[in-house]
Amino acid sequence: MSRIPGWLLRHRITVEPYRGASSTGHIYGSPQEVRAFVDEQTRTVRSPGGEEVTSSSTAYAAPETTVPSLSRVTLPSGRTTTVIAALKRDGGGLSTPDHVEIQLE
Repeated sequence: MSRIPGWLLRHRITVEPYRGASSTGHIYGSPQEVRAFVDEQTRTVRSPGGEEVTSSSTAYAAPETTVPSLSRVTLPSGRTTTVIAALKRDGGGLSTPDHVEIQLE
């Protein structure tokens, strides 16, 4: 298995994992710093529910990174956004780099 090289993970994002909802709003876990490569490009993606939504940024992280949908993420620019989906990208033994693609609102 080929991993995304660490030297490509030039940015730091802060992830507050989504833990659920309460009567006062969303509940988040403790903030965690994650090394990533951030691409601030607008594109259309599918949410876990199958709807087409607009993603304003995508972060690429190491394959063991876990980021639940609806987690809160702070980008290097200081902008805070929400995770649409985090998708495992596994090359299946090919020489492509395995990673997690984090689609952000």
